[in-house]
Amino acid sequence: MATTRRDFLKAAGASALGLYFAPTALAQPRSPNERLNIACIGVGGQGGADLHEVAKFGDNIVALVDIDRERLQGQAANFPNARLYTDYRMMFHGQEDIDAVIVGTPDHHHAIPAAMAMVRGQHVYCEKPLTHTAYEARFLAELHKKTNVQTQMGNQGHASDALREAVEIMQSGILGKVTEAHVWTDRPVGWWPQGVTKPKEAEEQPLKYSWDNFLGPASWRPFHSAYQPFIWRGWYDFGTGAIGDIACHSCDSIFWGLGLGHPKLIEVYETDGTGTVDSPPERSRTRFTFPDGFVLHWHDGRWKPDESLFHGIAVPANGKLIIGTEGSLLLDGPKPWMLLPEAKWASYVKPAPTLPRSPGNHEEWVRAARGGEP
Repeated sequence: MATTRRDFLKAAGASALGLYFAPTALAQPRSPNERLNIACIGVGGQGGADLHEVAKFGDNIVALVDIDRERLQGQAANFPNARLYTDYRMMFHGQEDIDAVIVGTPDHHHAIPAAMAMVRGQHVYCEKPLTHTAYEARFLAELHKKTNVQTQMGNQGHASDALREAVEIMQSGILGKVTEAHVWTDRPVGWWPQGVTKPKEAEEQPLKYSWDNFLGPASWRPFHSAYQPFIWRGWYDFGTGAIGDIACHSCDSIFWGLGLGHPKLIEVYETDGTGTVDSPPERSRTRFTFPDGFVLHWHDGRWKPDESLFHGIAVPANGKLIIGTEGSLLLDGPKPWMLLPEAKWASYVKPAPTLPRSPGNHEEWVRAARGGEP
């Protein structure tokens, strides 16, 4: 009988998600000056970037995990005291000195090691998107209530001054009643394939890959270069497409600045027709309608909003536009933020800061995990 992801999560054993209904280990209080013992699961790409950012703060990197043995050995040269694994389950079963865990794996693995760490009282920095499914996100949220761990998602831009300035502008009310917003991205075009079908043939598996550990809770299939490296993002079994990859960054300021909750309706209202049972379409538009009538439009695959909304400004490849009755706010255009039409706002002075400034997304987490203020 085929095992579903939900089955896998429910039956992962007493050392992992099975402890959800049992007493869990709580993170122990510690001095803000005390070094952490940190493990990193997924040490290439963004996971590797997170690893090196966190290492700057002087904590101990005690374990590294990756399914690519060559990549693992490359990082081991930077952290010679770390124990090495190709299977994070073996790390959790065999190493007891870990205080905190970075999860930088493909999307379909995010929830499982995050939960395995949390039930052990280990703090978690998990890359975006937080999980592969809504079910997993709700599961982690409930699990977090049972622990005393510090968690952070890899939404690095949330800590930037520019994003917080944009939020302050929205919160100042200068735009009037905000009725709609547009967010657009060039992804996945030029980044990874989408609108593709699962290969029927197998390829010879490179010896460097621990293939079963890459597949993890996904259904088994033989190795194929259509999945690795990085291009797993365009497959439903492993990734979440363009919207899962980048929306948590690009929609963040809008949700924060406008205080948005959950939409009442989500509709994919246009695609280029390339979607398959295995992969989302290469281009699509999605509409999020909220209870107060506000509408957020998502455009991906290099599709953009109508240029008439931009008052003569060239539409950038990626960006967001927040439209109010008194004016519009363009983010990530020629400047970090611009008010439109430009002539109306030529003498505008941004509001005094109302939000605290951040030392950075990674440092917030390390400070909190050490017992200090984030």
